[in-house]
Amino acid sequence: MRRCLVLAEASGVADEVPVGALVVREGQILGEGRNRCEERRSPLAHAEMEALAQAFANAGEGRLPGATLYCTLEPCILCTGALLHARIERVVYGARDPKFGACGSLYHLPSDPRLNHRCTVVEGVLADESAALLRSFFRRLR
Repeated sequence: MRRCLVLAEASGVADEVPVGALVVREGQILGEGRNRCEERRSPLAHAEMEALAQAFANAGEGRLPGATLYCTLEPCILCTGALLHARIERVVYGARDPKFGACGSLYHLPSDPRLNHRCTVVEGVLADESAALLRSFFRRLR
């Protein structure tokens, strides 16, 4: 999660919402990402999506069973859907996202019994540090 915070800080410096993410399996970092939505002019360039894309390329696989996604902010509906399709085993995040969160705040997609894959969610890891980055970023914009 400390590496995720470094990635999130890099996002903020680049005038992106400060979110960082890692995909890890068997102690190896397969992919990392930070928000690049403004840079890429795409709402798809979330930190989690960037980390997943890199992980798929590095693993040479289209699914990542046994992998964990670490992220500074609770994944949104888009990212959670991708994580479930990727067969991620566990999601670990820092701050909750009361506006878009899909892993406990607004929705809890990872445990929805109607879906064919579920994953474990651990929330609140380095939550204070993650939330402080977000607050600082949005305060600066206002």
